[in-house]
Amino acid sequence: MSDLSGSPFMSTISRSNKELRQDRALIIAKATEKALRRKIEDFNDNLESLKLSLDNLLDINPSNTHTIINPSDFNPEAYLRTAEEIDLKIRDLKIRRDLAQKRYDALFK
Repeated sequence: MSDLSGSPFMSTISRSNKELRQDRALIIAKATEKALRRKIEDFNDNLESLKLSLDNLLDINPSNTHTIINPSDFNPEAYLRTAEEIDLKIRDLKIRRDLAQKRYDALFK
C-alpha cells in the first residue's frame, strides 16, 4: 500500500477546524452573493417587462396597422385600471429591487 499522507485527498480531509470553517463560510458567502445578485437581475428583468406592457397598452389597434380604432371601441376605464395595476407593480418591484440592492451593497461591497 502506498503512503497517502502527502496526497491532496489526505490534505483535504485533514484540514484544521479553522480551515474547515473558512471553507464553509466561503461556500455560503458565494452562494448568497450569487442568489442575491440573480434576484436583483430578476427584478430588473421584470421591471423592463412591465414597462413594455405599459407601453403596449397605448397600442390601441395592435391587430392592424392600417386602420384606426373607433373611439367607441376604446374603454378608458379599463385602460386606466390596467395602467394603474401595472404602475403599482412597477412601484413595488422598484422598492423590492432597491432594498435587495442595499442589502447586496451592505453584505458584499
